[in-house]
Amino acid sequence: MTIYQPSEELRPYVRYYWVLESNEPFSVLTFPIGCPQIIFHKKSPLYIPELNKSQSQFTISGQVNFPAHIQSDGRLEMIVAVFYPHTIGLFIDTPPSSFYNMEISGYDIENRQLNEIAQVIFDSKDNNECITTLDKYLLSKIEPVLNISRIGESIKAMFQVPSMPVSSLADIACLSKRQYERIFNETVGMNPKEYSRVMRFQKALWLMQNGEQNYAEVAYACGFSDQSHFIRDFKAMSGHTPRTLCQYSLPYSDLFTNPA
Repeated sequence: MTIYQPSEELRPYVRYYWVLESNEPFSVLTFPIGCPQIIFHKKSPLYIPELNKSQSQFTISGQVNFPAHIQSDGRLEMIVAVFYPHTIGLFIDTPPSSFYNMEISGYDIENRQLNEIAQVIFDSKDNNECITTLDKYLLSKIEPVLNISRIGESIKAMFQVPSMPVSSLADIACLSKRQYERIFNETVGMNPKEYSRVMRFQKALWLMQNGEQNYAEVAYACGFSDQSHFIRDFKAMSGHTPRTLCQYSLPYSDLFTNPA
């Protein structure tokens, strides 16, 4: 896998790009990462058995609250843009709430410009050029949006305290609780309480990734009410308890790790 950084002006909106090529079949268990993605498959798309479907050649992946496997037949070449939790709607002119717990074909949102970018990527043999093309398109879509800024400030607070009450997050965003919940759902793609569960799970992965093995301490640091609550939510997000996940694979938090 090769990681690419976006242009400096895009860095408040796009976390990173990555390119993966593989000639070997594989099956990997994935978890909710809290960040939507745009995916371009230049060869065979990935198959997701839990959804009983393959990704589209051009896929938009929304916020999800469940684990899923991804399977490759060994003919893989994919380019992915990973966005911050609240920013993808700015670039696709479609509210993320419309693809909650879904992976949809990018062609279904009928965005002519984005369809043209997808075709340029599919026609190009140079993945560096593909990243440059995608980056230029995303740069052209930047515009100040007050609600994105407001939700972004509240998400920064959630990173510090994932269990922060919704009323406190609404105060940070300078919105009423009802307004905040509505705008958060439209912008992020799930409601604040549910997103808090994803963030607490990702923070737990990050602590375990960095060597924490005391699960009571992990539960406390992530804002779970007790260890049993932590284990129950962790299993819902990953299909494993914390202990069995460590036996299955090394914990890794995408949301709390800077891949650069």
